[in-house]
Amino acid sequence: MAQRNGMKRIEALLAAMTLEEKIGQLTMVSFGWSETGPNKSVDIRAEIRAGRIGSLLNIWGADETRAIQRLAVEETRLGVPLLLAFDVLHGHRTIFPIPLAEAALFDPAAWERTAREAALEAAADGIALTFAPMLDVSRDPRWGRIAEGPGEDPVLAALFAEAKVRGFQGGDLASAGSLAATAKHIGAYGAVTAGRDYASVDISDRALHEVYLPPFRAAVAAGAAAVMPAFSDLAGTPASANATLLRGLLRERWGFEGVVVSDHGAVAELVVHGVAADLAEAAALALAAGVDIDMMGMAYAQGLVPALERGRVDMGAIDAAVRRVLQLKESLGLFDDPYRRGSAAGAAAGAASRGALARDVARRSIVLLTNNGVLPLARDLRRIAVVGPLAMAAADMLGPWAGAGDPARAVTMVAGLRAALPQCEVVFAAGVEVDSGETRGMIEEALAACRAAEVVVLCLGEGAQMSGEAASRAQPDLPGRQRQFAEAVLAVGRPVVALLSSGRPLMVPWLIARADAVLATWFLGSEAGHAVADVLTGRWNPSGRLPLSWPVDTGQIPIFYGQRRTGRPADPAERYSSKYIDAPAAPLFPFGHGLSYTRFTLSDLQVAPAVAGPHDRVTVAVTVANEGPVDGEETVLLFVHDLVASVARPVLELKGMAKVRLAPGERQVLHLILPVDDLAFLDLDLKPRLEPGAFKVYVGPAADPERLLEASLSVVGD
Repeated sequence: MAQRNGMKRIEALLAAMTLEEKIGQLTMVSFGWSETGPNKSVDIRAEIRAGRIGSLLNIWGADETRAIQRLAVEETRLGVPLLLAFDVLHGHRTIFPIPLAEAALFDPAAWERTAREAALEAAADGIALTFAPMLDVSRDPRWGRIAEGPGEDPVLAALFAEAKVRGFQGGDLASAGSLAATAKHIGAYGAVTAGRDYASVDISDRALHEVYLPPFRAAVAAGAAAVMPAFSDLAGTPASANATLLRGLLRERWGFEGVVVSDHGAVAELVVHGVAADLAEAAALALAAGVDIDMMGMAYAQGLVPALERGRVDMGAIDAAVRRVLQLKESLGLFDDPYRRGSAAGAAAGAASRGALARDVARRSIVLLTNNGVLPLARDLRRIAVVGPLAMAAADMLGPWAGAGDPARAVTMVAGLRAALPQCEVVFAAGVEVDSGETRGMIEEALAACRAAEVVVLCLGEGAQMSGEAASRAQPDLPGRQRQFAEAVLAVGRPVVALLSSGRPLMVPWLIARADAVLATWFLGSEAGHAVADVLTGRWNPSGRLPLSWPVDTGQIPIFYGQRRTGRPADPAERYSSKYIDAPAAPLFPFGHGLSYTRFTLSDLQVAPAVAGPHDRVTVAVTVANEGPVDGEETVLLFVHDLVASVARPVLELKGMAKVRLAPGERQVLHLILPVDDLAFLDLDLKPRLEPGAFKVYVGPAADPERLLEASLSVVGD
């Protein structure tokens, strides 16, 4: 009954709307400062009253959102509520680790929980739609937006997609604590040329369908309310004008019935791309492709009327887009109660528990890359030097896209260690700035602190705005004079623990070779300092695992574990094999790498049944034992390889994962389920096909051939 009444309401509104009001429903404008491009000069309140704006982004706060919503509901002709949106990417006021860091948990339940808490906090601030999750698979750390996504693997990214959509949207989209999720940016944005943001994408259809689209299909299947196309073009067709992608695939093949919202200014940029002569053509192309909401391009506002007059669009297409926008507002419960989101009391509720969650997820995101025994820190230390430009950089701990996060609430590395080690003197000296030179005497002051310390914690990396959108780096190493400073610190001769704060792998093999321990601490959010201190002191045994391959050098990029077997595999003894003559072919650290303070072993791999057919489910069992001195959490990855197929398959394909926490001396048998149908691949016509044949099944902690257990599986036909 409620659904039928909602449809009647939508059709009645459509019938009553003028063309100007319809176009208004398709227009999204930024209320305040925008990080993604220039704002247009618009009298927003006047435009809302006139019905020329249907959605706003970049406004939050219970009082602010209620006031602006009141204009639409009470001071417009039809009283259609606004759709209020914001980038709630990795938290809202409480900031969780950046998505790349959170992917290191390999834990869908945790991913869902952080999204749920972020949704509750953002909804209490009046927000109804988030531009998240970002699902762009990327294998190029030069691209700054790799920080916003789940890494290099399509299966991991698909699990991330499902968890985040469930978390943001909850069980009922109309609930006061739910946000509509926007899966972005469909169109293989993570494969931009040379890792340069906004650049062209030109990849094979196979790569598009096998690597870059699966997370979006998973998000749609999980019920994502909205999808956003990429800024970039795909083989010459900008995603916002790609009818094959947005209509043919997304809507017709996948059955997506939600809203497609453009990225910031992307519809107007079709003119700059060179596929439209003016805004009218741009608007016509985007609408025909399936874009419902034009974010900050004003292309629909200024171009749809002339496009109608030229016969480039028809009212049926406009009505269909408006109907989808109104349906989203109906699904969010905005017509029944436009003020259900936005509660000052709700914004404060649960802050303590969210802080505890942020700390737990942050410490589980940290990846221990190397450790020669200096960690965990000895309990009897009396003096530690915490040096480097990221040691007291509260704002940088939040990372890019920190939403409504308050840097004043962020815990620095120094503050975290001082709280964790009250008996120890923790001395701070920056040494250098993040990306510029020293202030006179800064380096010598820091070196003096290092000489007087028992252990040095060296805090290096990027500033928050050096990752994320518009932050591509041709050389993703230590910026500024950080290398010079680090080498001086290493030369002091004290044990050095290096912390790398960044939104991407940093190419610093010299540091990793010389420091006593190196940790990827990413951008960990509000509780960064406490999380780092938990790991350094052993309060938490590090458990993060790399969700992407960590290169030795930029010359290896793109680098990823799921490559196909070449006819001339890399062989150090064979000149004419697939390798470099000046660098290794393998990454410095493989996908899944991460050390622990304990020692796990895997044994007794069993595959049953060993012969299986279509629709069967194979059980892969492995025994995991903690043979070390402390409790720990291990991640177990399940890979397969199709030995002979009509299309050459990757040497390793992730098909499953599991986590287990074990006490010293404890062991447990894990059972991972492998559906035989998951062994299908896209044939020469890009149609799913399951071929009989021999497979290898691998289980291990990382995509490292030397650490994988191996078994055989035969697939037979019907």
